[in-house]
Amino acid sequence: AGSSPAASSLQQLCCILNYVEIFGYKTQGWRRVFCTAGYILSCGALLLLFYWRPEWDVWANCIRCSLEEADIVLLRTTDEFQRYTQKKVTWIDLSTLALPFGSNSDGPLVADKDSVINRAVMKPQLKIRCIQVQKIRYIWDFSVKEFKKVGSLEDSNTCHSIHHKFGAGLTREEQKIRQLVCGPNAIEVEIRPIWKLLFKEILNPFYVFQAFTLTLWLSQGYIEYSVAIIILSIISVGLTVYDLRQQSTKLHDLVEEHNKVQVTVCTKSEGCKELESCYLVPGDMLLLDGKKLSLPCDAVLIDGSCIVNEGMLTGESVPVTKTPLPLVESLMPWKTHSMEDYRRHVLFCGTEVIQTKATGRGPARAVVLQTGFNTAKGDLVRSILYPKPVNFKLYRDAFKFIIGLSVIGVFGLIYTVCVFVSHGPVADVVTMALLLLTAAVPPAIPAALTTGTVYAQRRLKKKIFCISPQRINICGQINLVCFDKTGTLTEDGLDLWGIIPSEGSRFQKIHKFPSSTPLPWGPVCGAMASCHSLVVLDKKIQGDPLDLKMFEGTHWVIRTPPTQSMGAPVEGIAILHQFPFSSGLQRMSVVSQKIGEEQYDLYMKGAPEIVSSFCRQDTVPVNFLKELKTYTSQGFRVIALAHKALNLGKDVDVSNLEREEAESGLVFLGLLVMENRLKQETKPVIRELAAARIRSVMVTGDNLQTAVTVARNAGMIHTGSKVILIEAKEPEGSAPASIAWRLAEDCKANTAEKITLEGETCNYHFAMNGKSYQVITKYFYNLLPKILVNATVFARMSPGQKSSLVEEFQKLDYYVGMCGDGANDCGALKMAHAGISLSEQEASVASPFTSQIPNIQCVPELIREGRAALVASFAVVKYLTLYGLIQFVGTALLFWQLQIFGNYQYLIQDVIITLLVCLTMSLTEAYPKLAPYRPPGQLISPPLLLSIILNVCFTIAMQTCGFLLVKQQPWYVAHCSPGNQTVSPTSPGENGTSSGAQSTVLSYEDTTLWPLSSINCIIVAFVFSKGKPFRKPIYTNYVFSVLLALQLAICLFLFFADIDAVYSGMQVTLTLCHVTPQDVILQNKHLWLLIKAWFGYQSNSQHRKWQRMLQSDPSWPPVNAKDFEAKSTDEIYINPTYEHSNE
Repeated sequence: AGSSPAASSLQQLCCILNYVEIFGYKTQGWRRVFCTAGYILSCGALLLLFYWRPEWDVWANCIRCSLEEADIVLLRTTDEFQRYTQKKVTWIDLSTLALPFGSNSDGPLVADKDSVINRAVMKPQLKIRCIQVQKIRYIWDFSVKEFKKVGSLEDSNTCHSIHHKFGAGLTREEQKIRQLVCGPNAIEVEIRPIWKLLFKEILNPFYVFQAFTLTLWLSQGYIEYSVAIIILSIISVGLTVYDLRQQSTKLHDLVEEHNKVQVTVCTKSEGCKELESCYLVPGDMLLLDGKKLSLPCDAVLIDGSCIVNEGMLTGESVPVTKTPLPLVESLMPWKTHSMEDYRRHVLFCGTEVIQTKATGRGPARAVVLQTGFNTAKGDLVRSILYPKPVNFKLYRDAFKFIIGLSVIGVFGLIYTVCVFVSHGPVADVVTMALLLLTAAVPPAIPAALTTGTVYAQRRLKKKIFCISPQRINICGQINLVCFDKTGTLTEDGLDLWGIIPSEGSRFQKIHKFPSSTPLPWGPVCGAMASCHSLVVLDKKIQGDPLDLKMFEGTHWVIRTPPTQSMGAPVEGIAILHQFPFSSGLQRMSVVSQKIGEEQYDLYMKGAPEIVSSFCRQDTVPVNFLKELKTYTSQGFRVIALAHKALNLGKDVDVSNLEREEAESGLVFLGLLVMENRLKQETKPVIRELAAARIRSVMVTGDNLQTAVTVARNAGMIHTGSKVILIEAKEPEGSAPASIAWRLAEDCKANTAEKITLEGETCNYHFAMNGKSYQVITKYFYNLLPKILVNATVFARMSPGQKSSLVEEFQKLDYYVGMCGDGANDCGALKMAHAGISLSEQEASVASPFTSQIPNIQCVPELIREGRAALVASFAVVKYLTLYGLIQFVGTALLFWQLQIFGNYQYLIQDVIITLLVCLTMSLTEAYPKLAPYRPPGQLISPPLLLSIILNVCFTIAMQTCGFLLVKQQPWYVAHCSPGNQTVSPTSPGENGTSSGAQSTVLSYEDTTLWPLSSINCIIVAFVFSKGKPFRKPIYTNYVFSVLLALQLAICLFLFFADIDAVYSGMQVTLTLCHVTPQDVILQNKHLWLLIKAWFGYQSNSQHRKWQRMLQSDPSWPPVNAKDFEAKSTDEIYINPTYEHSNE
């Protein structure tokens, strides 16, 4: 079918970091009839196939059409996974509502003319087409011929329009329309019924194949092993279903309590009234009357101010002050007007309103922005319901592996048909052929991949909580870890170290803390006492730890009449208005008034570089930058203070002050120096990771110089390594974007020492701030990979930039771990291959791992367990593959004689040897020391494939020799059966019931091959249970070691016991042992490194390619140079060859 432009339009439907292509289809009756007939004739097999591949279902039942005509849409993700989902287009009927007269005319249905609802209504039917994708509703916009998200206020609204359109509330009719179109304001997570979870689990292709295999074995009377596998499968499925049900219940309980909150809503016609929060719609006007309230939606504050606890979203239980959206006549959308700082006006769903402050116009008011799953909390819940798919070669390779074994099985099937075709009925030939097919593909391979993970998760439980077990294997491949600084590498709290006051544009003598003499009264003391966002809750001062330490240094107290001094010449200070701190602006200020005086004061604190830019330059000391560097280079956190006397006159409303106007022409007061100590565990962990050749990168919101110093102190930057500071600037006027490379001043010229990183030598590190990172990604993207392979410090990074950085590292084929305290790291924690949150707040729910230890010791612990789990998974897969092929070879040889192994022989190999080996092999614990290299991450790799191929060759040679040699013995008889029976391939289920049946089992060939294959299985299990360097030695796994010894003892007893009852029961006569030395050679890391060097093999990882290229580039790294954006090319492409020109 030809594609129409509308059908293949690329739209961003799913807001979980991936784009989705959407295609329109129309159902056809005759196609549906044919498909239904196919379902019946195939006994449901076609239906099962369509369940696995929804796109085939759509292609079979429907024809392509434009999105406008479609009744089914097919969604395809544009990431590497290309996953398909189908959605039915449904209709919302608005004609059922009692709408006001005139709704059927061409006029807008809702008052907000910009609303997508007006453009989506089909008139005069009053119907709206919609689809629901990952809990978000999209409606068809007839004007642009696209599906548009509904459930939010349009971002195009200006500050003025939000105040005027929605400030008085919606009409009752408009509320009803929006309720029907947007759906209820509830984050509903259903507790999935057990039968649904069960069906989803057992319809997995692996279980379907297993069911086919077991049916075949049961039909052949192979009951014991089949029952054992069935019991194990039931336990496995039961545990999985139980875990999924528990997770579903936990998530349901987490969100359910916020779905039914009583709120006060104002409407235009009916005034204010209480209603249940599930009836809220975007545009509603909420009244915040001072009571504690858990917010049921996202809302923008338009009047009054609030103090909220955003711990649920950020992981930090620090009260945050929210200010009203300014009423300004700006044409810019309200978010753009507030820049990246729009969050200071927004009350997020799931956060708790602790206090509200009314204005003269009445209680605090807010306009509902987003409802249901469109909210901040809804987004968090959706990220848990629909996690980012794990892209790991292991799982893709396992599938290819099973396909490869299936191909071998098909050859076996053809061979069996050729051998048996002239010796028995067709049913027997088919049965034998299928038996050999299933022998080659052990049904336990996919399950075996999870055993190592299950045991690792159980060991991790004491220290690290995991919500995504499949990521444990990926942790074994991590080669780069990003760390947040404050609260992760350093202690959570800051200690006040000293204050350096400034007077007459000169720094004065430092006042150190703690001090016997109190800080004298003056503007500096006034700034420390009032320029903060602290609040008194339950008679306790709460707020940002930095603010708290600063305020405690003044020895003042906070009272709800205003802040009071202890022994100072002023009675107290009233804080009248606050311009809150934000990471985007890097400053905060307050308007205050001394009690009993008419004059108003403005105090500011923030990043020194920012604060000094707002001050009159004649008040800033000449040696400001030098003094600042003195302290930041020692790892201190430095905050600048400034002051301005405001002449506002009497009875002025300070809440209407323009921030830009108020924050200008300030007097510089001095520097506040705070100490942020490294956690004692930080240095040893960074050293351990470096020894294991795992890169450590710091990603922080703090000052660049402080971050570089902490990185040096922590050992991320080795002594003697150069630090190159990168400063990038956006285009200004006619000047293009520029990037400057400057050597940090504390780097000495004679740095001879080199540090080794993953086989590449490197004695320099790049450091930059978030602003420079943003400019580089926008204007110098071709330089980004070169910078990232040696960048160690990223300072002043916003949460969005942290996520972007993790993604860019992943593009360079790094396996990235992210460790943060959850505060502003949520996005990066979700984006990384392994995100480890040190916070146990609800925000960490989105992180795959949550550490119970509040320091970075959890990182090497997780990597150790990941490596052990990965190696264990590989070992079990290798073992099961060989076990299948050992049985396959033995069975194929016996089929040549029209014979087969006996049931009890299969039973001992399958249950007593293989099943127990698979269950206990992964119990070996992780090796305590991290090796300086990672385990192989691919199943289809030369060492592993060669290991299997050589073992299979050895098995074929050994079993063929045994098979042929036994025929040369003087005592050899063709068949051991009594009398001259006709040999037919009677099913093994009849073993022992007739001598004819016994003749297919009881033979010298069988008796030779069975001991050889059994001993082979035991030896292979021993060889593949390799210990060092990723797991402890095999003898530390007591259960497995004892088991192997017992298995060997039982086998040897059966071979040499010479007890007729045993032999007749086992169906063996009497007769012979081997070692696989090739594996000792194949698993030798140093040997493979020599082979790689001999053949000139080099890693294909992007970061390794860049490292090799940069090593041979004499012009890299640039030092004390400046480059400009090239105007000639617009493309953003990573150029593999770098010309050092003015780029």
